[in-house]
Amino acid sequence: MNLSATLLIAFGMSMDAFAASIGKGATLQKPKFSEALRTGLIFGVVEAITPLIGWGLGMLASKVVMEWNHWVAFALLLFLGCRMIIEGFRTSSDDEEPRQRHGFWLLVTTAIATSLDAMAVGVGLAFLKVNIIHTALAIGCATMMMSTLGMMVGRFIGPLLGKRAEILGGVVLIGIGIQILWSHFTG
Repeated sequence: MNLSATLLIAFGMSMDAFAASIGKGATLQKPKFSEALRTGLIFGVVEAITPLIGWGLGMLASKVVMEWNHWVAFALLLFLGCRMIIEGFRTSSDDEEPRQRHGFWLLVTTAIATSLDAMAVGVGLAFLKVNIIHTALAIGCATMMMSTLGMMVGRFIGPLLGKRAEILGGVVLIGIGIQILWSHFTG
């Protein structure tokens, strides 16, 4: 696989993390660049690890992994999306301070849910002669950049949408999950 193919795969794998990061950025009260970079790092590390896991699983049992990965991604994204929608409809008290950052485990769970497609790519790469380390690093770096950018875009969208930003973020996550199922069954 050449450099341009690797970069196309890397940025293709980062698009769902980018969309999720926009939603995450929109739900925070003016997130700082350090929070965007933190989110980007978490998403990037998870996205770099998942193709390695997929590659290893592909070497062992690709059929089983490919049969279930779309359902796992859909369930995680549906859960996280519903959680965000419920939070968006909750009335907040005036004493409640706006969130300045997301919890580590929430970000990791979201990153895992949006990176299961990278695991599926890793399974496919197990059958090709590629340097999986270079490919995984490219995917992780692209995701880190796109997720950081997504958080900063969300920073500007959030004040325009207010509490609806969390609802919209939840809808986006559910939409990504539905798209994963749709592409599995139609592609």
